[in-house]
Amino acid sequence: MKVKKQTLLLIASLVWMAAGFNIVRIGVIAYINHLTLLNIVLSLVIFALFWFLIFYKLVVKHTERIRHYEEEYQLFIKFFDLKSFLIMAFMMTFGILIRTYNLAPESFIAFFYTGLGTALFLAGILFGFNYFKYRSELA
Repeated sequence: MKVKKQTLLLIASLVWMAAGFNIVRIGVIAYINHLTLLNIVLSLVIFALFWFLIFYKLVVKHTERIRHYEEEYQLFIKFFDLKSFLIMAFMMTFGILIRTYNLAPESFIAFFYTGLGTALFLAGILFGFNYFKYRSELA
């Protein structure tokens, strides 16, 4: 199924916001028993690391890649490249294994998932902003 290339940005936005929301939800649930100033600071550090070192750059990279597709219509899964799909699969698998086999304490889940999920959700928002910006440029 092919969509306009600008729609790939909207798909990326929805996927990233959904993933971010679910991860934040897991972190917030874990926070119920682990709400401390240290954990809040650690969440902010995790957020900053993932946002500034990874996700912001990733959004910029994929937005530019999508905008520079020559053909107007693209396969709907091309909002990511293969490398990004593999990274996403690894992160999901690793996260599920950590929780399933209790490889990390709940306090870690609280601060790490909250920080990571917030950065993912913000990436989704930025993809959405880029979608509307690109759409207005075309109008």
